[in-house]
Amino acid sequence: MNDVTGTAATRGGRVAAPADIRALALARPGGGARRGTALARLEVMLAVAAFAVLCGVVLSVAPRLVEPDDYAYRASIVAITDGHFLSLSTAQVRALAAQLTRSAGPGKPVLTAPGPLGGSIEQWVRLPSGRWISEKNPGYPFLAAPFQALGIIRLAPLFYGALGCLGLFLGGRRWMGRFGGAAAVGLFCSSGAALLFAWRAYMPTFTEAALIAAGSGALLWAIVAEDAPARRRTATGLLGFLAVEAAVFVRYTNFIVLGCAVAAVLLARWLRAASIPPGALRWWLGSATLFCAGVAAFDDAAYGGPFKTGYRPGEITLSLGATIANSRLMPAHLIQAMPMLVLGLAGIAAITLRRALLRRARADQSRADQSRADRRDFLVGTALAASWFGIWALYATYTWTTQPGLSTLQVARFYVPAIGAIALLGAWPLVRLPRLIRPPDRARLAVATSSAAVAVMACLGLWSFHDMLTPRHSGSPPPHCNIGQPRCPAKPPVLGSSRDPR
Repeated sequence: MNDVTGTAATRGGRVAAPADIRALALARPGGGARRGTALARLEVMLAVAAFAVLCGVVLSVAPRLVEPDDYAYRASIVAITDGHFLSLSTAQVRALAAQLTRSAGPGKPVLTAPGPLGGSIEQWVRLPSGRWISEKNPGYPFLAAPFQALGIIRLAPLFYGALGCLGLFLGGRRWMGRFGGAAAVGLFCSSGAALLFAWRAYMPTFTEAALIAAGSGALLWAIVAEDAPARRRTATGLLGFLAVEAAVFVRYTNFIVLGCAVAAVLLARWLRAASIPPGALRWWLGSATLFCAGVAAFDDAAYGGPFKTGYRPGEITLSLGATIANSRLMPAHLIQAMPMLVLGLAGIAAITLRRALLRRARADQSRADQSRADRRDFLVGTALAASWFGIWALYATYTWTTQPGLSTLQVARFYVPAIGAIALLGAWPLVRLPRLIRPPDRARLAVATSSAAVAVMACLGLWSFHDMLTPRHSGSPPPHCNIGQPRCPAKPPVLGSSRDPR
């Protein structure tokens, strides 16, 4: 052979192995680049396909108003599209109730009941001034109102879901390497909880989870991409903080995630200055500070105090004593709604174990670069786990979910905001383990492993989605009760009721 490959293959009187020939072929001008481009396109296609499946499943099922919460948020969203951005007078809220009763839309027939609001508006409260406002946290109606005004409310959670997938893809790929982003997106889109709450367009659950995922991915990219321009990293990190702040405005308990983000960037700056661009902390922490001040000002204007909300005192109760009952009742619900949490726990265990093993071998200078990468993986995994477990630990103390007989649909939604962190942690073993065992073609094995795992999770997610829908589609509809209405309890009613104060 007189070509380049043939000459190299017989150089030194040694016949090259097939793996050597493949490496030499890739070394040809344009060979490796073409293969890299093909793999990059495949990764993007897999991520887009995962999100497309989520959209297809969600839009294929007719929408319904499932719980009182759907009615509460729908009333707030429609009120904003009518030009009422904070509270409504009694005359305005009665007109809104009549408007919603006439235009029940594709959901179940709207029930009417005695009281000041009627059955078409649920869980609103009357302020001391005599005006009415939803007891729910205020963020989601502002995010969904443009879609309601355009008549495409079902696309609202899917739009924010696309942002979440984009953040996970960029952050996961930069952290884990090729196919890390696609695996994270696939796990994020495949759970039954994601499908269920993306289907419930008037509920904020999937939107807040997607915003947290987008923010987490953007911050991950900004911290890990040390070779990128400082301005781009600063801007991307700022967008990440803005996304997390929007999620906090949707549900105030997501302050835990914002606190974890602030702690993570401060820790990263302290451990390795190059991980944070110069001047980025001023932008990022300044954004968080201004947001907190803005929320306090909004609450003061809307509810009469910077630390007040629409919930009446004693309506939302947290107790350490509830953790025992929740630890017994919740695991089955969470496994059904988010089976990929098993992969997330496996990712935490694998990252921790690898870090522990490499600490023993730290004297080996030849492994210094690998030790640095694994130290970075450990810090990123710790930050994601703190965000995940912080949210779940808070709701483990929630007394309402300790009632036996509640369905997965009713109780799992409080834990859904963590699915972005779970997806990133769950993708790690799928992408990194093939590299650790060093097979002949690691990229192909990573694709096969990730695709198989996501496919299994998607099948479980589809089953979970339809299983969670079934109890709500059969039998009598849940009782409706308006906070502020006579004989309406502020606390959860008797065992087995579907009344949920949140």
